[in-house]
Amino acid sequence: MGSTRLPGKVLLDVAGKTVLERVIERLRRAQTISEVLIATTTSRRDDVIVDECQRLACPVFRGEESDVLDRYYRGAQSVGAEVVVRITSDCPLIDPELSDRTVREFLALQPDYAANCLVRTYPRGLDTEVMTPQTLERAWREADQAYQRSHVTAYIYEHPEKFRLLPVTGERNYSHHRWTVDTPEDMRLIRAIYERLGADGDFLWRDVLDLLDRNPELVELNRFVVQKGLHEG
Repeated sequence: MGSTRLPGKVLLDVAGKTVLERVIERLRRAQTISEVLIATTTSRRDDVIVDECQRLACPVFRGEESDVLDRYYRGAQSVGAEVVVRITSDCPLIDPELSDRTVREFLALQPDYAANCLVRTYPRGLDTEVMTPQTLERAWREADQAYQRSHVTAYIYEHPEKFRLLPVTGERNYSHHRWTVDTPEDMRLIRAIYERLGADGDFLWRDVLDLLDRNPELVELNRFVVQKGLHEG
């Protein structure tokens, strides 16, 4: 709930459901993901997130607010995760088929870490990261910079000499699209997409691409939003 640019963003409404519910329901459509766990903080202001997860029958782990890496590590431990898939909660267009593809390539090639955002070809907001528990544990033990603790996986992809990394890429580059939620402008775009493609959320990322190709004015809604840098928190 403590987002600096858009406070409370994960509980904002998108066509009758919260951003968080949109993320959870889309991930539950993925075939390779057996359980969705929300890793939130012990801060009292995040009690409402716990309430929302209880309403959605989604398990929750509560941990450190600033040390997100510690929260992820202990959350993965709490459910005995055999593979850890990281999705951020501000991605209400997360694509179950694309997440499945990333997980399947990880399982087939068995790197330490695979991600469809290591080399960006997909729109921002579809990011899926997959890692072994051992990889997450090593990052948890060795990462000693504040931004590495807050960004969870930074230590992993900054040290290719220590980890076997697998980029999962598409045939064409759509990375100029921004489908994550961090500002009011982002929120307007997401709401416009759901308004046009349906409140049931039964659409995939290529359906969104087709919509934006037909309605290029929608892309203008958040074209000038600048992504925060790795060291900005």
